[in-house]
Amino acid sequence: MRRFAAAMAFVMSPMLHAQTVACHLTYGGETQIVEAPPGNAPYIGEPTAIGSFFQFRIVFVHEPADLARINLYTHADLGEAPIPLQHASHPYPLRNQERYGFTGLQRVYEPKRESELQYWCELRETAPQ
Repeated sequence: MRRFAAAMAFVMSPMLHAQTVACHLTYGGETQIVEAPPGNAPYIGEPTAIGSFFQFRIVFVHEPADLARINLYTHADLGEAPIPLQHASHPYPLRNQERYGFTGLQRVYEPKRESELQYWCELRETAPQ
């Protein structure tokens, strides 16, 4: 019985703590937090509109292990099709630093109005659902 309980605890342990990616986005003096759960497909995740110009998308692929990574995309919304401004790819698993999570403080500038988007992202532990 003890072996069964130990085996069940081992199998269930990944469900006890899950992680999400939370990005702190500052634009025009306002900060919002966008959070993304893990998934297993590299093309998931809807972009979030930031102001009238930027779009920000988080793609958190945690399995399979050889493809596990966190991709962050910043696009300019100029009308017809979004234009990539920045793409950052971080192999997973990773750890947060003391300040500004795992990305450090990032700054992205839009080419027409010269406004600035600042962001940093962190891994957050979440309770199982």
